[in-house]
Amino acid sequence: MKPNGDANGVTALEVSAVSHSYGSKRALNDVSFSITPGNFTVLLGLNGAGKTTLFSLISHLYDTRHGSIRIFGNDISRAPGEALRRLGIVFQARTLDLDLSVYQNLSYHASLHGIGAREARRRIDALLASVDMADRRHDKARSLSGGQMRRIEIARALLHRPSLLLLDEATVGLDIQSRAGILATIRKLVATDGIGVLWATHLIDEVEENDHVVVLREGNLVAKGNVKEVILSTGMNTIREAFSQLSGLDAQQSEGLAP
Repeated sequence: MKPNGDANGVTALEVSAVSHSYGSKRALNDVSFSITPGNFTVLLGLNGAGKTTLFSLISHLYDTRHGSIRIFGNDISRAPGEALRRLGIVFQARTLDLDLSVYQNLSYHASLHGIGAREARRRIDALLASVDMADRRHDKARSLSGGQMRRIEIARALLHRPSLLLLDEATVGLDIQSRAGILATIRKLVATDGIGVLWATHLIDEVEENDHVVVLREGNLVAKGNVKEVILSTGMNTIREAFSQLSGLDAQQSEGLAP
């Protein structure tokens, strides 16, 4: 597949021949793909496929020892500051301080990025409005539902205006309405702001027809391309059937790919 790039030929994210091991256990094996600015890419994989390990490497929580990762041309190992400046992350685990208010959580994060108080207030107000949480700005985080917490984490990840957003199983544990709302919020960002998104999930119903898809199985990249290309490469009729085949699932197991 031809590498994705913006008008200047720079990719939002380029993962090249990345491998990673935990002792003798290989978690990723020679993984390569790229993401276009303004593109929604779904990283599909069952639990243990390597999605979280890959996110930890992209976000520089782990050092990349085999292969390279570039964010808008900046190598995460050689220029981590510049690379991470372009990156926003929403991890699977909840990370809000439950004893602080929504505004305090966001304000603290803004200060970590060197954003002044006046500018932070302006950005926080705009982002809370964009995720439909403006009326909860003074509420403590512990009073929010799971879906509301996730919306605040998304707002927080966008405070420093990244060009690439990573979300690791962002809808796990949420009800159907909350899941749909989170997905709609992120897809709107792609359409209106041109942000690049890597959305990791094992839930096949979160994939839409125009998405790009990267499929991991036991640390190996087994398919990549747009939805139609991945379906055609397997000889299946739907993306659910294609993912089931690529992941080695039988018919009964594939029923677990949606809540």
